[in-house]
Amino acid sequence: MLIKSDDFRVKEGHDVDLKAWPTVVEPVYRSKEEYVGLITKHVQQLSDLQELLYASNRYAVLIIFQAMDAAGKDGAIKHVMSGVNPQGCQVFSFKHPSQTELQHDFLWRTTRDLPERGRIGIFNRSYYEEVLIARVHPEILRSEGLPDASERDKTIWHDRYRSITNLERHLHTNGTRIIKIFLHLSKEEQRKRFLARIDEPEKNWKFSSADIEERKFWKQYMKAYEDCFMATSTQEAPWYIVPADDKENAWLIVSRIILDMFANLKMAYLKISAERLQELQSIRKDLES
Repeated sequence: MLIKSDDFRVKEGHDVDLKAWPTVVEPVYRSKEEYVGLITKHVQQLSDLQELLYASNRYAVLIIFQAMDAAGKDGAIKHVMSGVNPQGCQVFSFKHPSQTELQHDFLWRTTRDLPERGRIGIFNRSYYEEVLIARVHPEILRSEGLPDASERDKTIWHDRYRSITNLERHLHTNGTRIIKIFLHLSKEEQRKRFLARIDEPEKNWKFSSADIEERKFWKQYMKAYEDCFMATSTQEAPWYIVPADDKENAWLIVSRIILDMFANLKMAYLKISAERLQELQSIRKDLES
């Protein structure tokens, strides 16, 4: 199977029904050995491109991962970005906001961690939690102390979608390229992974009873994700819905999406002037002597 990024991209303005999007597709690889060869190749290419990104110093890259529990966000980040120089890539995880963060607008805590030019920033969850979990659990929204919150019940999500898309357009205009990846896991596969976390001692730490509670809100989360994708997948900052029931396949798809984004960037190593070249040759002679 040839991976085509556009097969997983949510087109701007299109309706989204997650039941129509597969959680598993034909594997890209035919054997474990072929998978290892492909992911190794992708990782090396990403490493080379990250070095070029840093050297050219024109763009920043922001990769956002969102998913239901146990979909494999940590694994995707670990395996796909394993070859990237840690100095050029930072990962931020966003959980429940602190009291200090609640005193600011909902975008504040994440915008502090946006990547600078030449670097890759990865958000494991993101400001999108504010139109997902906060929508499924209205009590979270009430804790944020918004003015006239009760009168804005019908417009709050539209307002937040607009704030997000305005931010992402601003970032794109100023050189930040954004990829948003939703790891699309089936409810049955989540059940199997939860059982594995219980049955395998080395995975016990990953399991929380809160995960089971959130599972009860599956339909509400799917609705929140659908509305979010329809409102915020744009030409500048698209969403990609990646089938996640097969972890290795998902990692290959994610790495291809990122590689394709880099292919569209006009990057090159800086050309040095004749004077600088002459200076370097002079230094070379001094070192050789």
